[in-house]
Amino acid sequence: MPENDLITRDPDNSDLSSVVVPLLKGVTYQDADPALWNTLIGLQARVRDYVSVLGLDLVLDEAEGYAFLRSRTPGGDDPDSGMPRLVARRQLSFPVSLLLALLRKKLAESDAGGGDTRLLLTREEVLELIRVFLPAGSNEARLADQVDTHLNKIVDLGFVRRLKQHSGKEQIFEVRRILKAFIDAQWLAEFEERLAAYQKLLEGRSTDE
Repeated sequence: MPENDLITRDPDNSDLSSVVVPLLKGVTYQDADPALWNTLIGLQARVRDYVSVLGLDLVLDEAEGYAFLRSRTPGGDDPDSGMPRLVARRQLSFPVSLLLALLRKKLAESDAGGGDTRLLLTREEVLELIRVFLPAGSNEARLADQVDTHLNKIVDLGFVRRLKQHSGKEQIFEVRRILKAFIDAQWLAEFEERLAAYQKLLEGRSTDE
């Protein structure tokens, strides 16, 4: 039986269906659909109960304004648990992981500065973030093309939003605050050590090439 039918057989469950189905498809943002968000807030206990049957946990951050479903893995990743994974894991390439880490650090710095809660970066500013970790003499045109590819991937993952570009103006990107849920403070505390390892790997790959 389709999931939609399972949720909506009871007319009283129409509101539950309206919030669970979007969550099964991806992230729900407060600013994208305030009405849907308010319904989710009111039904979050029922949503948690429902998705738990599917082996999922609801991650909801009211302060940051986002919610998503995460696969539950009791006792760690257990291949013998018998529970199918409904939320697929995504294997990220090294450059995408590096860029996500740099954007997360930039978000933390912005928060510490007490400025705007929205972090907006131009394409050139994103290029500058990653440029300093590449060996001297890296091909600038090639770098720009690669960063565009990585940014597109990150946009697809929902961690960055591409804002509407006005004629003659540089492309602006908004770093979504959901990134904090995937790269936490503890991980960020070890960031400098990780970046050192990243840079060595990049230098090694450049030498091999």
